[in-house]
Formats: sequence, C-alpha cells, structure tokens
Amino acid sequence: MKIKRIGMFTLVVLLILSVVGCSSNTETAEVAGSVGGGSSVIKVASVTPLSGSQAAVGESIKNGSELALAERVDEFKALGFDLQFAPQDDQADPKVGVAVAQRLIMDDDLLAVVGHWNSGVAIPSSEVYANGSLAMVSPANTANDVTDRELPNVNRICARDDAQGPAGADYAFDELGIKSIFILQDKTTYGQGVADEFMNQYKSIGGEVLGYEGVTAGESDFSAVLEMVRASGAEAVYFGGIYPEGSLITKQLKEKGIDVKFVGPDGMDSGEVINIAGDAAIGMTYTSLAADISGTPEGRVFIDNYTKMFNKAPEAYSSYGYDAMNVTLNAIKAAIEGNGGEKPSREDVVAAARATSGFKGLATNVTFNKRGDNTEANIYILTFDEAKYPATVTKEIPATGYLKD
Repeated sequence: MKIKRIGMFTLVVLLILSVVGCSSNTETAEVAGSVGGGSSVIKVASVTPLSGSQAAVGESIKNGSELALAERVDEFKALGFDLQFAPQDDQADPKVGVAVAQRLIMDDDLLAVVGHWNSGVAIPSSEVYANGSLAMVSPANTANDVTDRELPNVNRICARDDAQGPAGADYAFDELGIKSIFILQDKTTYGQGVADEFMNQYKSIGGEVLGYEGVTAGESDFSAVLEMVRASGAEAVYFGGIYPEGSLITKQLKEKGIDVKFVGPDGMDSGEVINIAGDAAIGMTYTSLAADISGTPEGRVFIDNYTKMFNKAPEAYSSYGYDAMNVTLNAIKAAIEGNGGEKPSREDVVAAARATSGFKGLATNVTFNKRGDNTEANIYILTFDEAKYPATVTKEIPATGYLKD
C-alpha cells in the first residue's frame, strides 16, 4: 500500500506539472505568435538550382538577386525593417521545388519569392505559393502555363515561349535561310513547350520539319538521335532544352561530321556552353530573353559591383535576378506605405507586385498585365562568333508582337 500511495502521489504531481507546463507552453506560443506578427524582419527568398548540372545559371540568378537586396538593406532599415535574403536550392527538380515552397510559406516573415529558373519547377511550386498568398516574381520562367493559369501571385519579367519560339522560327527561316530543320527537345515542360512553339511557327511560314524527337535530360551520348538528324538531310537542328544537353549535342554533331546549324532557346544562354562544347559552339544561334547590359553605364556599374561581391563575372540572367528582386522590393515597399508604415500582409504584397507599371530596370522595363506577363519584355537573337561568352547580339525583337492580350 505504501508503494501504491507513493505512486499515486507521484502521478498527481506529474499531472499538476503537466497542466502548468501546458499553460506555460500555450502562453509562450501566443507570445511567439504575437512577436512574429509584429516582427521587424522581412525576408525575400530566391529559389533556383544551386547544385547539379544547372547550378551555373541558378547561382547567377541568385547572386543578382542578392546584390539587389544588399543594396537596399539601409533603405528598409530607415523604414524600420530588417531586410534579409533567404536563398534556396530547388535542384531543378519539381519535387524539391514543391518541398522548398512548402517550407517557405510556413515562415511568416517571408513575404515574396524571386524564382525559379525551370518552368517545370515553377509551375507546381507556384501553386503552393498561391495557397500561402506568397508573391512570386520570376526572372526566367518562359512556359506559357506559368501565367496562363492566371494565379494572382505569379508574375514574370521575361517574355513567354509563345513569343520566344516563334521569334526564333522567324529568324531561322527569314534571316538564316534555314528551310528544313530537325527538332529535338528534352521532354521537360520548358523544352517541349518552346520546341512546339518554334515548330508551329516554322511550319506556318513554310519551313519543313524533317524530324521531331525527345531526348532525356541527364543523358550524355546522343549518337542514335544524331544519326537520325544526319539521315534526314535537315539543314539545322533546333533544340528545346538547357545547356548541359544542348552543348553536348552541339559538340557531338561536330565530332560526327554532321554539318548542320544549331538553333536553340534561352536555355543555351550560359558560359557553360563554351566550357562544354568549346569551338563546336562557334556558329550556334539562340534566342534569349536577357539583354546585354555591358554597353550601358548602369550595366557597367552592375558588372563591377557583381564581380567585386562574388569574385566572378555575371551571366545573362544575373541582371534579371537583379531586376526581379528590385520589382519585388518595390512591391513590398509600396505595401508598407499602403499599410501606414506597418509590416504588410502577404496579400498586400501580392496586389502591389501585380500593380507594377513603368519600372525602369537594369536589363528590362516592367509593366505587368492582368496575367502577370511583362508587356515590355524583349527577345534577343545571339550568335557565337567565337568560343567566348557572352555571344554577340544580332537582333532585338519586342515581344509585344507575339504577346497575348
């Protein structure tokens, strides 16, 4: 009986402590929630591939975003806020991107996202952001479905594939004189989308498509499909995809003595093309949505500041990361002002981002339409005249001629 009484006493004490503990934890949680709601911290994330074969472009976008944010920390400090950068690695993988997005929407201090690089990652991730009312400003996603879903939180500062693909087809047919082509694509949302847009326009203007095949991202030997290209007698190859595979295709075409021109989309806009393909890249033509900023005073300042901060030169989409971040920060600042100087809600930031109009950026001006597309975006045609990045811009085309209302 004595043992039972001790056991009963211990149980009662434990129950009392449990109740006290629960009460204490509840109060702590309420205080933490209150502090979080009134926190002076404002975070903005970048989400791009920072590891894997596409890390070079992903890092360049992240770096451009980081530089833009770093330049405006004092501006937000004067408003009473601690502006913080939260870079994330989506590994160019949709599943990883969604997992990252799910973590981000749980952070109450995080008010917006700059990203992604891959449309196939951006589309499912943006659904998560939409559920968390988190604004997304993309520096590089081109697939039509990124904005055609008309999510109020999703915007992009670059042109769409239904502008990029047709512009590339028009240039290939009219100015390069290519009358027959073999189309390859990497089976991703982006690669197949831009390839299909190119093909539809190319056929409509009289071009002959002599083959259409998919390759798998991550492959390194394209012998079988390249022999199909040879047998077709096509004058050129159009590749819808990213530079790791596109550069190898270019190199292997040269090694096999298959004498065709190579045309590609903005996925080929990276210095890694030269590192992988070398001299085989000479003569390659591709469309890009990123401007060459080196010829402007502001561009030269950016290049100098970027190089000092990261000990490397920027790539084409570095400046688009920079502009996307500034569009985002302007939206957050506008939302703060609209909220009487207090920290805004995510919904406030979503509305302010979509209302962006007349932004004068480093690489592009930005005015969003009702879908979140930039009505001031341009498309650039570039060619490698030598085995040196960046390639030479040969033409600038306003995307408005292809843009939907």
